[in-house]
Amino acid sequence: MKKITIAKGDGIGPEIMDAVLEIFKSAKVPLEYDEIQIGEKVYLSGNTSGIASSSWDSIRSNKIFLKAPITTPQGGGYKSLNVTTRKALGLFANIRPCVSYAPYVATKFPKMNVVIVRENEEDLYAGIEHQQTDEVVQCLKLISRPGCEKIIRYAFEYAKNYGRKKVTCFSKDNIMKQTDGLFHDVFKEIAKEYPEIESNHMIIDIGTAFLADNPEQFDVIVTSNLYGDIISDVAAQIAGSVGLAGSVNIGLECSMFEAIHGSAPDIAGQNKANPSGLLQAAVSMLYHMGINDKATQIQNAWLKTIEDGYHTADVYSKEYSKALLGTKEFAQKVIENLGQIPGQLQAVLPPKNALITLPVYNRKPRKEKKLLGVDVFVHWDGFDANEIGNKLKSIETDELQLSMITNRGIKVWPNGFDETFCTDHWRCRFTNNQNGNIQPSEIIGLLNNAILNEVEVIKTENLYEFEGVKAFSMGQGQ
Repeated sequence: MKKITIAKGDGIGPEIMDAVLEIFKSAKVPLEYDEIQIGEKVYLSGNTSGIASSSWDSIRSNKIFLKAPITTPQGGGYKSLNVTTRKALGLFANIRPCVSYAPYVATKFPKMNVVIVRENEEDLYAGIEHQQTDEVVQCLKLISRPGCEKIIRYAFEYAKNYGRKKVTCFSKDNIMKQTDGLFHDVFKEIAKEYPEIESNHMIIDIGTAFLADNPEQFDVIVTSNLYGDIISDVAAQIAGSVGLAGSVNIGLECSMFEAIHGSAPDIAGQNKANPSGLLQAAVSMLYHMGINDKATQIQNAWLKTIEDGYHTADVYSKEYSKALLGTKEFAQKVIENLGQIPGQLQAVLPPKNALITLPVYNRKPRKEKKLLGVDVFVHWDGFDANEIGNKLKSIETDELQLSMITNRGIKVWPNGFDETFCTDHWRCRFTNNQNGNIQPSEIIGLLNNAILNEVEVIKTENLYEFEGVKAFSMGQGQ
């Protein structure tokens, strides 16, 4: 019998976890449970991560973690346990199925059935931030080729195994040509390996608008971390209720399954919470573990319960609900329906293979790489770009000359506009006028000149060319 790690969490967490486990017990799911304590009590004991080292040992040993919602105390430097768990365990893929259950759960999109596959480890959620001047802070957006390959290949494998027909990529590579451009490029590469699956790409803003207006045109959507976080909540809400959605976090070694809603402390202990979100996550967990017969049986029983009109308060309606049930009573109705299938809602069938395995990442040979110059970021309190331009001309070297200054990405020197507002954060580009490559020692010489001329450098970024292609952004307005 397989053992998994469970955490009942905070607020409504214990109630909905008990409901799920009662359903599992009645369905004779072949699992044992190792319960750990996480969340508010652990945070308030002085552990800023919300989880003890012994709990990590349990999760890493059992490989499977079923988690109820937790409460993170306000302030005090407490870290997000979800983000910590995803990064620490390498849970690179977040899977959010968003399905409409019309007419039994109110929705404007009765045929909606979309799965969001979200990259889970990098992007802006790497959390690398710095304040650089009085007026400017930065957050680094990190996109890696192995990160892109893993999540995009997982999306296509998911589509293949679950009988999905199309995978859509969302990015913003019309603006972020390097980071989002890499994500889109890898998507196009991998899509060619799955000719039987339709693929297309949409810019994230118009894609989100289409998702909110006509979600039935989508099947599987794959995207990076921040975009995926936003659109998965949009999709869950327009499907009918965030409370019905489960979240799956997949890694190469460990996986975590949870509801997407919060701990709802305002209704904790009142037998009002809907356990469906956690149950949906738990069903996905069973499929992931290969316990397909029990997963299918429980999901069909849940669908039958929804169809029969036995609803909790969050989805209750006078028109389609037969009875308003509490948490325990709803779970009992699901148990009574074990072995039955819905008559109106689409009954589920097990996937071909829910356990998706990915090939080992093979790092490609290094490309030919040339250093063309350097962006020097300067803290300067003035407003006149010509004034700082003249000052920076004094630190040039024989190989590195000032070619451009931008402020918040807008070119302000040479030939900038007086109307452009400038903060105290200036990107100053130094390159070789002959467009040749330079040696790293030239940058050291440039920085020494900056020190001698009292130019406050806050950071630098080298400018590279890979295989003859410039691999850095240009200033807007060029």
